Amino acid sequence: MNKKIGILGCGWLGLPLAKSLIDDKHTVFGTTTSDSKMEVLQVANIVPYTIDLTENGIKGNIKGFLAELDLLIINVPPKLRSTPKKSYIKKMQHLYDEIKKTSLSRIIFISSTSVYGDIEGQVTEDSPTRPNTESGKQLLAAENIFLNDGSLNTTIIRFGGLIGPSRHPVTFLAGKTDLSNGTDPVNLIHLNDCIGIIKLIINGNWENKVVNGVYPLHPTKEAYYTSEALKRGLLPPIYTKNRDEIGNKSIESKYLNVKIYHYNTSIVS
Repeated sequence: MNKKIGILGCGWLGLPLAKSLIDDKHTVFGTTTSDSKMEVLQVANIVPYTIDLTENGIKGNIKGFLAELDLLIINVPPKLRSTPKKSYIKKMQHLYDEIKKTSLSRIIFISSTSVYGDIEGQVTEDSPTRPNTESGKQLLAAENIFLNDGSLNTTIIRFGGLIGPSRHPVTFLAGKTDLSNGTDPVNLIHLNDCIGIIKLIINGNWENKVVNGVYPLHPTKEAYYTSEALKRGLLPPIYTKNRDEIGNKSIESKYLNVKIYHYNTSIVS
């Protein structure tokens, strides 16, 4: 069935997701924060809007963007590393307030496994959240803005580290020395499977669920990033220190295992 789907944030994940949904005959409304990128959305047959969430309010025609949607995918990362004093929570609160003025009730919120922090062992959706970064703390608070409203049908997807075209952590780690936690497992997911999981949730009944999206292969960081660096002709990172078990987490999803989602793209190059 054709749906009118809004994607708030048509960037590295949002744009290819939009194109895939359009291929599936859905009508996609998408946003960018820059007028210069409007043409990119138009060329992809996305109904384009320039929307910018700020701490003080929302710039752009947010009412028009939300007006006809059957489903909204919120794909706006906190980006607090570059702007640590900004309030992501305030931005999401402004968005929530606008949503409540409409008849829209179905939300998919793209979050991150950073909300689990440095807990140990195998992590599922039932595990406690203990974020230890500002980004993780604000993401968790933003999740709850939507989850705590029982009148909304909200699904939270917590993706692991994202890899795919022009994006891989090894490019930042290559050649670095004295890195810690080389025995910790990696928790990554490819862009293709991010899109696959989102589409699975769009087409199913996932009301008020939290879902982890992480590829079910967890080699150690040292083994994985050494191998990936060598395949790219890069200097492998050197791991020399390890903390005792702290943060040694392996993230799984009990819901995706039950629903039998078949991961399509390995994290191994």
